[in-house]
Amino acid sequence: MAGSGTAHLRPDALLTVEELEVRFPAGHGRVVHAVSGISFDVAEGETLGIVGESGCGKSTTGRAILQLPPPTGGHVTFAGTDLTSLDAEGVRRTRPSLQMIFQDPISSLNPRRSVNDIVAEPLIVWGRGSAEERAKLVRTTLDAVGLDPDAVGNRRPHQLSGGQCQRVSIARALVLEPRVLICDEPVSALDVSVQAQILNLLEDMKARYGLTLVFIAHDLAVVKHVSDRVAVMYLGKLCEIGPPDSLYQAPAHHYTAALLASVPVPDPTLSRSEAPIEGEVPSPVDPPSGCRFRTRCPAAVARCAEEEPQLREIEPSHFVACHVPLPRHAAPTVSSWQMQHSD
Repeated sequence: MAGSGTAHLRPDALLTVEELEVRFPAGHGRVVHAVSGISFDVAEGETLGIVGESGCGKSTTGRAILQLPPPTGGHVTFAGTDLTSLDAEGVRRTRPSLQMIFQDPISSLNPRRSVNDIVAEPLIVWGRGSAEERAKLVRTTLDAVGLDPDAVGNRRPHQLSGGQCQRVSIARALVLEPRVLICDEPVSALDVSVQAQILNLLEDMKARYGLTLVFIAHDLAVVKHVSDRVAVMYLGKLCEIGPPDSLYQAPAHHYTAALLASVPVPDPTLSRSEAPIEGEVPSPVDPPSGCRFRTRCPAAVARCAEEEPQLREIEPSHFVACHVPLPRHAAPTVSSWQMQHSD
């Protein structure tokens, strides 16, 4: 049950998002409530995974952290600086430390520029190094992401595969040596075999460059594989946040349980329970009162329509926003096969 609250925030986090709101005009006086008062933080060197259905506000949250566009409410604090209080020049100066990998690796690259030029552009914009030093750094970075500079350096994006384009995107983000990297569904457009390569690459780059990651995805197995903490979103709200092992093995939120139950199992001999969710996702233009998930929740009670649930701790570092959470002794919604093969 989607809710609000800041009880789960830590005082020493590198990146803190507090009561973030993003609204868009929809014409005729209507407003799309894309993100509505969510809060989370990411400690230095940590990976936070954000999951949820398409349209729940994951990508909008990632862009709002970078002030693309600036959020309509709330605060984003990076290394002690409130980004929402900065002017345009102040935000611009934070760009080298906060970088993003976009969902579509091909359309995010300039089709008229070579790979060398694409990766070197951030260095030119920020006036870093001489031409010779920039060329050397570009080669080093391309090599670090698994690309042969001699083979791909003079190619255009349309001459590369999707996996190669994503590696170029990662190289472009890393060349400025950022502290935080926001990954907006970086493997969703790639083949399964290439997905594993990119995920392993991100893990290697995290260790090599000392990165802090915000990993946005809808693939639950992928998020569990890369994350230190997982946050679940529904219709612009946070439902649950906690360590992946705790959240996946014993979800406390009915929506999280339904998401886990929907993970396909490629074994016809295994039985599985159907996700107890019916109906359509409500419109973000006119979200339900109280808990936004109540219109589809099998455990909803009258209180759910009257009072928005707040995130509260149910076990160490595991928080849920629900008036009627699942009991801790409930059977896991993820089969042993799924748990074994999601690592």
